[in-house]
Amino acid sequence: MPRSSQLLYPARPPAEPQAAACLLLLRDGPKGLQVLLTQRSAQARFAPGAYVFPGGCVDADDARLPAATRPRQRGHALTAALAALRETFEEMGVLLARRPDGLPAIAQDVAGLERHAPLAPQCQARGLKLAACELFLLARWITGCDWPRRYDVPHFVARMPSGQRPQADGQEQLNAQWLTASAALARHAAGRLPLMFPTLKTLEWLRGQPNVAAVLAACAGEAPLWTSCPRAARRQGRIARFMEHELPFGELALVCPDGQGEHEIGWQHEKPVPLLRNVQRLTAANSGFMTGPGTNSYLVGDAAAGFIVIDPGPADEAHVQRLWQAAGGRVRAIICTHSHPDHAPGGWLLQAMCSKQVPVLGLPSSPQGRPDSAFTPDRALYDGERLQLAGEQTHTLRVIHTPGHTANHLCLVLEEDGLLFSGDHILSGSTTVIDAPDGDMTVYLASLDKLAAACAAYGANFILPAHGHVLHEAQQAIVRLKAHRLAREAKVLAAMRQRPSGTLDDWLPLAYADVPPEAHAAARKSLHAHVQRIRQLDLLREDGASAWRQAA
Repeated sequence: MPRSSQLLYPARPPAEPQAAACLLLLRDGPKGLQVLLTQRSAQARFAPGAYVFPGGCVDADDARLPAATRPRQRGHALTAALAALRETFEEMGVLLARRPDGLPAIAQDVAGLERHAPLAPQCQARGLKLAACELFLLARWITGCDWPRRYDVPHFVARMPSGQRPQADGQEQLNAQWLTASAALARHAAGRLPLMFPTLKTLEWLRGQPNVAAVLAACAGEAPLWTSCPRAARRQGRIARFMEHELPFGELALVCPDGQGEHEIGWQHEKPVPLLRNVQRLTAANSGFMTGPGTNSYLVGDAAAGFIVIDPGPADEAHVQRLWQAAGGRVRAIICTHSHPDHAPGGWLLQAMCSKQVPVLGLPSSPQGRPDSAFTPDRALYDGERLQLAGEQTHTLRVIHTPGHTANHLCLVLEEDGLLFSGDHILSGSTTVIDAPDGDMTVYLASLDKLAAACAAYGANFILPAHGHVLHEAQQAIVRLKAHRLAREAKVLAAMRQRPSGTLDDWLPLAYADVPPEAHAAARKSLHAHVQRIRQLDLLREDGASAWRQAA
């Protein structure tokens, strides 16, 4: 993990989340699945005026509410379900319960209950049990770390009981409405239905469900479909939030670990973006299909120790000038992770700007590389070499030779802060192209294993790629990437067996059916690398399946 001395913002321990729960009451309407939404009072302490699902905090007495349960319902999950039922009754006057004969409670059973009196004795007096067995867990949302008041909120779903009508209590909740998810989202987009981020994302999931039965079937297990504690950032001056699977999340975990929410997440090319005190990212203005937002150049170091520039980028004088200015001219070395023209040519321009000779380091390009990728560094780096900047703080980069994307590809680990600079070997939001013969799929996969081992050895939890946002949970990200590559290989193998006399053009639409046609030109290169690997390992034989499993 990064040193505390290198974090951009002072530590700010987040507030402890308070246990809460909410319930999505569902029904099948004439225009499709509907969900009950209600508006919070303008005087509410949390999210005043927002439209929400009924719910609230878990009370100490909720665990003692009489309940009809499923066999696997127990512990905190059961208590949360009971809290959701109680809160829904208090706020909406709707109670999912079972009568002494086991049948669902009807409107007359609920009519005599007092909403704001203790519920347990009222139910016991009438022989009612809260129908926790009718609630199914959809998701678990934890309020972001930037909020001063936080909640841990399981979101349950249940079918609206027949014969009962929701009526907001007029104090905590107002203006109860049945809406389809699509209608609610459209009103929100038009500024007429304020929604909190978890409500918005839950409605987006609900929009894809055809009816109540489908929702309940999807939630039939006792585990949430997702758990999320979103992170906040700034985008064009406004707060934006991101879930764990969204690309900016890992970057926010690095830059704002305590949820400070101050990081600007939008892409720009005019000035460097601080990621730590000793790491800045400047993105070249070469965005495109193959480069994403552009090539990320990184400056590692500080004013006292000087800077090492990683991937100076294309031959773009304006970009290189910005790099030189960001370093205050104190560039100590320039490292190219590989020789592709969006990574290395800027090194010579930057070298020329420096007041004294600064070495351009890397590995020489292979004779099998593309003509536009010819590269001979001032000095070749070797696997395991350490480059160190020493000042008030020490910054040590360890070289890891990772052929596969190209024969001369290397990655770097910033040892003191546990950061992996992955060049094009690992990207954010896409997979890298393996362009044979300079690229090699078998070697690429072996390099992934080497990087996973390096992350474990140096405690590296963040990956800083040459294209896209920072990734977090580095070892898991590498495992997922390798699994994706092997899954693609299985599709290629199946395509080759389906059309044994075929060519790359025959196999491409079969193996990459899930990839849009505009990406097929790039995919064809990786397909070629997969085919070479399959033939090298002799996986096309009938007994090749076992060999492939061993390779996997």
